[in-house]
Amino acid sequence: MTVLGNRALGRATLARQLLLDRADVPVLDSVAHLCGMQAQEPQEPFIGLWSRLRAFDPAVLSDLLSGRGLVRTHLMRRTVHLLTADDTLAWRARHEAMLRQRVLGTYRRELEGIDLDELGAAGRAVMADGAPRSMAELVGALAARWPAPPPRALGEMLIAALVPVAQTPPRGLWRTKAGVRNVLLSSWLGRQPDPPSPDGSDPVGQALVRRYLAAFGPAASADLRAWCGLAGLPAAVSAIREELVSFRDERGRELLDLPGAPRPDPDTPAPVRFLPAFDNAILGYHDRGRIIDDAHRGLSVAGERVVLVDGRVAATWSVDTGTVAVTPLGPLSEADRTAVAEEGRELAAFLSDGESHRVRVTPR
Repeated sequence: MTVLGNRALGRATLARQLLLDRADVPVLDSVAHLCGMQAQEPQEPFIGLWSRLRAFDPAVLSDLLSGRGLVRTHLMRRTVHLLTADDTLAWRARHEAMLRQRVLGTYRRELEGIDLDELGAAGRAVMADGAPRSMAELVGALAARWPAPPPRALGEMLIAALVPVAQTPPRGLWRTKAGVRNVLLSSWLGRQPDPPSPDGSDPVGQALVRRYLAAFGPAASADLRAWCGLAGLPAAVSAIREELVSFRDERGRELLDLPGAPRPDPDTPAPVRFLPAFDNAILGYHDRGRIIDDAHRGLSVAGERVVLVDGRVAATWSVDTGTVAVTPLGPLSEADRTAVAEEGRELAAFLSDGESHRVRVTPR
């Protein structure tokens, strides 16, 4: 079986994630291809798409959110993701059990003895009028009936798990600060999320495997699980295994992939790319060694924005009064410093509507 080293896997990830070459793809199609984008920090998807798409216009993403083609909701790993409306409706029911278990993993003692089905039904009844509500407002409407649990525990279970909701604009719009207000998905999108398959088969799980591999492969089953948070996909993998090709990584793990998916030569040049906080190009794997060194792995879960140089995390970045400030994690060659500065100037211009091209690369 062919062994793929980290460099080969990294180039495949860059190609699948639209980071090897910026793509001429509509915003809606790119979010669909990426299987959604992690978005608990509302402005970060704009940066992620700027790094992936040619001539990206942030107004298009804002319009898609306002027009309900894209949705902000809790889904993979119980984190807020930006997803297409179609994927949200197709995937929500498949994730519900995982969402419940993840909230219980944090608040099991606080929610002990509560009938979660009853709580969910009550929450949906309150939200049925279609009025956007904050978590606190929803909890307040139910507090007399469930007075014992801490409001945070009750609210997390309702909003992140039991009641399928969308976060409404203006939250998530370009350069807009707004609190979280939630509305039922069925009210926002005009129909209920798709129900589970009645015959016990798992077409949604099989679709998730194919879509994940298209955007992240080659990958191991553990990577798939780390991306979506679902434990119950081995049967889906088995059902479509004959469609897939297999490799090994340097650790001996089996990697699965779609036969015709791009796997570029490991020596393919990789341009500098600035990634937003919590980008799934890093977080979408259990083994992140293809793109980030173990010594820096904590950056990916701490919300640090990072810079890819030659396809690997080589620096962090932030914005300071209009200046993109880059802090290398190790020595950079003069050519790499120049490339980082050039891309940083373009990012500064994007973030400032052309008013600033300032970049500062800290010596290392």
